[in-house]
Amino acid sequence: MSKIPRKTFTAVFVALLFASGSCNRADGPGNLVPDIPSNAPDYMCTWNIQGFVHDQEGPERFREAMTEDYIFGDGKYENWISFFPSIREDLYFVMDDSWDIPADVNNGGNEYLGTVELDQTRFPSFTGTPQERLSKLTQKIKDMGWKGAGGWICAQKSDRYPDVPEEDFWTDRLKAAAEAGFSYWKVDWGHNQRNEQWRKMLTSLGKEHAPDLWIEHAMEFEYVEFSDVFRTYDVENVIAQPLTIRRVSEMLEYKAQDGVKGIINCEDEPYIAAGLGCAIGIMRHPIDGPTPSGLKDNAFPPVGHNYKKCLDEVVRGVRWHRIAEPFGVNDDGQCDSTILEDYWIYTERDSWVDREEGSVMREEAPAIVSRAMPLPEVSDDSSDRPYILASTYPNGAVAVAAIGRALGREYVTKEVDVTVKGSEWDAPVGLFGYFKSVTVEYLSDAPAKARIWAQDLAGDTPVEITDEVKIDGNKITISGDVIKRVGLMNASEGDLSAPGLVLKVF
Repeated sequence: MSKIPRKTFTAVFVALLFASGSCNRADGPGNLVPDIPSNAPDYMCTWNIQGFVHDQEGPERFREAMTEDYIFGDGKYENWISFFPSIREDLYFVMDDSWDIPADVNNGGNEYLGTVELDQTRFPSFTGTPQERLSKLTQKIKDMGWKGAGGWICAQKSDRYPDVPEEDFWTDRLKAAAEAGFSYWKVDWGHNQRNEQWRKMLTSLGKEHAPDLWIEHAMEFEYVEFSDVFRTYDVENVIAQPLTIRRVSEMLEYKAQDGVKGIINCEDEPYIAAGLGCAIGIMRHPIDGPTPSGLKDNAFPPVGHNYKKCLDEVVRGVRWHRIAEPFGVNDDGQCDSTILEDYWIYTERDSWVDREEGSVMREEAPAIVSRAMPLPEVSDDSSDRPYILASTYPNGAVAVAAIGRALGREYVTKEVDVTVKGSEWDAPVGLFGYFKSVTVEYLSDAPAKARIWAQDLAGDTPVEITDEVKIDGNKITISGDVIKRVGLMNASEGDLSAPGLVLKVF
């Protein structure tokens, strides 16, 4: 048997030690994140990448970019289908506005809006009947590793079908979606955007003819009661956090009706989604830097919470849903009476909304919001403290999120002590953001010889942190330093995301 050189042996030993984590043990529990993709209606939407490739010049240019080449091509700014490889199997790939209208028709009021058939001029490789074309596209998207395919739906029947009754038109489109395996409809603006009866009709027909299709509604908060998914809608990203939290908090007073799921989609805020049991609609994309002509990307400006430098938080939020899936509204929310106000001092191209340079945008939201649990206790009542969100999921899992603040021209992430009520000791706990400490108070005292393991949600290997966690009767306290160390163990180089981890007591 040949001898291993001492230097080689030492290098291998050190590598193995760091790969497994300094606190890890051979009898560890294995990956705390399940291997099976979640059933959550999470997706990546193409709208902002459509705008990016044409310098965010307006809706007509956005529509021009909805083509087969941009999605599947291999040129610069193309190949969108390759985005988010580590979580693709958990996401629907949702084509936004104009996948169903001719390539040379991009104005806002055209007669093709609401056609809901894959357009052959935009997708020439997918031939056959409308259902066959859609089926081929759906299969190709799945073959690329995505959970499924979806599309933006104008809230109106195309004006090209004036003699087709409304219900007949939508029944035909829903049946085609079901046969093609098309999984998601993002129903947005149009003639019927605020027509409650029309949206209810669509939900009802969908349940009958395409029961596996997610139909997402928007516009009026009360619509969540008859929606499987309801989207909180567009925000300016420099001040998105308070606006999104306020919208979600206002919707928590509703209850899903008649067997619908009633899930809130809080768009591109994965840590808010984790903290409040919502679904995620990813709008950011991994093509960083200025637009092709050198302009500042005003959808994701490189200021404040720099979204395109925070892709890891998307991975962590989506992978959390493998542990605890988003759940529907059930009048289960609580909101702190204290309201925090964020503000942003605008400079050129800080937003896709045209604002005067030097103007101030303001948004406010409750300081603390919880679902299916009492409001957390927070040690700090200063005006720059973070928003604190917490939820107990139907499976007993607990999530706590500290969300930063837009203050002036900074994204402030102050660390505070937070205490929450836990459920059972074996329930997973997700911690998202920066904290001074988090204390979880359980229903009973800690089990004898309890061991605590934690794992960066962006990785696959847990480390034991028992000796770094304070156990006191029915409480455990984990410091912010441990949360940062473990919650960023698998951080990508240059990524600015806040920590995100899952811990479990064994």
